[in-house]
Amino acid sequence: MRIREFREDAVIYRPTRRDLLSMAAAMPALTLPVAARAQLGPPPAGNPAHFSFTLGDATLTVISDGHLELPVSGLAVNADRDEVRAFLGSYALSTEQNYSHTNHLLIERGDAKVLVDVGSGDRFLPTAGRLWENMEAAGIDRDSITHVIITHAHPDHIWGVRDGFDEAIVPGAQYFIGRAERNYWMQDGLVDQVPAEMQQFVLGARNSIEVDGADWTLMENDHEVAPGIRVIDTPGHTPGHMSVLVDTGDRPLLALGDAMSHVWTNFVHPEWYNEFDMDGAQTVETRRRLLEMAATEEMAVLGYHFPFPGVGHVKPEGDAYRFIPALWRW
Repeated sequence: MRIREFREDAVIYRPTRRDLLSMAAAMPALTLPVAARAQLGPPPAGNPAHFSFTLGDATLTVISDGHLELPVSGLAVNADRDEVRAFLGSYALSTEQNYSHTNHLLIERGDAKVLVDVGSGDRFLPTAGRLWENMEAAGIDRDSITHVIITHAHPDHIWGVRDGFDEAIVPGAQYFIGRAERNYWMQDGLVDQVPAEMQQFVLGARNSIEVDGADWTLMENDHEVAPGIRVIDTPGHTPGHMSVLVDTGDRPLLALGDAMSHVWTNFVHPEWYNEFDMDGAQTVETRRRLLEMAATEEMAVLGYHFPFPGVGHVKPEGDAYRFIPALWRW
């Protein structure tokens, strides 16, 4: 099988050797510079890491897997660096370190308990891998999960699928992944065709997909996983990336995965893409489509890497957009 070919105007996923080696699962903890300003630091261990709300007749719970700390150099790689730093500074964000939350969605409707992505377990960065303990703190039994949807096979979304015995972390669940996503990572010879620093990512994806105890259902666009819960194609960040649409009798909610990954740059400058967007041009095309769809159809959105709990609305502002955090009735 041949490696997927990208368009000529696409920007191929080429993180720097320094960035990838520092993040590889087998490597020591990531070392980063102190934030320039306005960085309040990670929350203490006792802070709540789950948040529940209703959507129609469904209960949705956002559960944190922790957070990621990555160099700002990976943001907006097609933009002028001075402009990017000025933009981040105008939002009181660090110009050196990008702090990303990791927000997982659990959808409970009828007999279905659907988990979107499984985090990174203990195989990625030391600041992540908290999903299962935070789920337990929320009073949710992991073994009660009936469906697991993987938006894409990057480390922080799928590497946690294996337990300490290399078996499926939720053995009784049905597992779902996009056909195009699975085919990309599992194609023959991919490990030898990517740069050495990318090989850990490929091997981690393959090991996760091949985990014992997971019988994968391969999805196409508009596949319904459970009543009122379906996926849509949102490629670019990875070749087969999918987002999850929840429509249960109230305003729909779209769990974006990494189709949008930064709550400020992606909305104000949707034309900017990041180092980990494997096809930059397609990422921008998909992002603009999602922003327009969410704004026009008044959808709520959930960003995996948005500030916890990551739920809000999309408001058009001229040629750009703004993320409006959701308000809750207590």
